[in-house]
Parts: sequence; C-alpha cells; structure tokens
Amino acid sequence: MKERCCELNNRQIKDTSKMETAIFHERITSLFGMVKDKVSAYVIIAGFLIFWQIMSSVGIIPKFMLPSPVEVLKAFADDFPLLLSNTQFTLVEAFLGLSLGIAIGFAVAIIMERYEFAYKSIYPVLVITQTVPTVAIAPLLVLWFGYGMLPKIVLIVLYSFFPITIGLLDGFKSVDKDTLNLMKTMGATPFQNFIHVKLPSSIGYFFAGLRISVSYSIIGAVVAEWLGGFKGLGVYMTRVRKSFSYDKMFAVIFLVSFISLVLMYLVKKLQEKTMPWDNKNLSLIHI
Repeated sequence: MKERCCELNNRQIKDTSKMETAIFHERITSLFGMVKDKVSAYVIIAGFLIFWQIMSSVGIIPKFMLPSPVEVLKAFADDFPLLLSNTQFTLVEAFLGLSLGIAIGFAVAIIMERYEFAYKSIYPVLVITQTVPTVAIAPLLVLWFGYGMLPKIVLIVLYSFFPITIGLLDGFKSVDKDTLNLMKTMGATPFQNFIHVKLPSSIGYFFAGLRISVSYSIIGAVVAEWLGGFKGLGVYMTRVRKSFSYDKMFAVIFLVSFISLVLMYLVKKLQEKTMPWDNKNLSLIHI
C-alpha cells in the first residue's frame, strides 16, 4: 500500500514538473517571439532610413524635393522651440476635442443601445457623416465659427466620436445572453444590467475605439489648423510649405506621427492597467 502511494506521489510530482516546464518553455518562446518582432521592426526602419539617406546623398532625387534624414533632423533641432509651442497648442485642441468626442460617443451609444428606434434612426446618420470628407467640412467650420479654437474642436469631435460609438455598441451587443437572462431572473433592473454586465463587457471595445480616436484627434487638429488658424502644427506646416522648406515639412510630419504613436501607446498602457485580466503578456512578468 505504501509503495502504491509513493508511486502515485512520484507520478504526480513528475506530471507537475512536466507541466511547469511546458509553461516555462511557452513563456520563453513568447518572450523571444516578441523580442524578434521588435528587432525586425527596428531593422526595417533603420534600413529604410539608410536607403533614404543614400538616395538623397547621391542626388537621385533632388534635395529640395526629398531632404535627407540628417537634414530633417537638423531642421527639427533648429526649429524645436517653435515646434514645441505649436505642439502644445495642437495637443490642447486634440485633448478638448477628444474629451467631447468620448462624452458624445458614450451618450449616443447608450441611447442607441437602449432604444431600438434610436438605433435605426441614428446609425445611418453616423455612417453618412463618415463618408463626407473632413477636408471639405473644415473650410465650412472656419467660415461658420471663425479662425479660433472652436472650429478645430468641432472637427476633432467629428473625427473621434465615431470609433468610440461603434466600439461601445459592439461591446454592448457582445454580452452573453445567458448572463442577461440570469440577471433578469434575479430581478435586476435595466440600469443594473448596464452597470454590472454590459458596461464591463464593453471596456475592451471602448479602448479599441479609443486607440483609433486619439490618432484621429491629432490628425483632425492638424487638418483644421492647415485650413485656417493662427497657431498649431497645421499652421506651421502651411507656412513652411509656402516657403518651400521641405526639410521642416518632413520634420513636422514625423513629429505628428510620433505624437500619435505615443498617445496610442499610452492608451494601450491604460488598458493594461484597467483590464489586467485581458493582458496577454501579463504572464511574462512572472517568469
């Protein structure tokens, strides 16, 4: 009997050891895969910059049309104080417009989810608003609201609220029907269903829409400033374009792209803090 118990214990220990080894191996493989992907991306970017520098240096493409990365970096350093002040103004516009876009997106999504008539009435309008070119709307907004901050904020709201609304609607519809039926049998009110079931289920969809909206907010601010304004990265782009300073033009283009990537990264980190159970890379921390 004792020998049988010892044999079972040894077998359980071996099975546990194999399982831990498999888990460890899977984590190591995932970690190396992530590192490999990042290194590959950096290598591609570095190769592109080197190719660009060579093309510009040998004169295949005239420098006034395509300045080299070194010239773009020099232009960025020379105009850094001016770029910084314009960036601050653009970020303020983007933040205000994005905040309003999130609030409006939440309100519209809740109304559309709660009332079927509202969904059927509002959804086609939402789709139509996304088919109208924002470049065509921006001059009208400037004409109606002037050259101040208001037309920029309105355009950013039009840019950013749609991904939020659609993401939340998809999240609300993804709720398990059995869970809703269980809540109903327990006497839960529609408000309690929304707070305890639908809203938590839609958080991931909300962040997916938010990652798109933060990028759209910066683009919307720059486009609006491009067509009318006194300050901001869009105004700066217009001025350097008219003076044919394409090195500065490329500098501000890269700056806008960098800001968008940073904001998307911050949203991702916020999602990881808000939804730790949904973080696929969380297990790597415990290696």
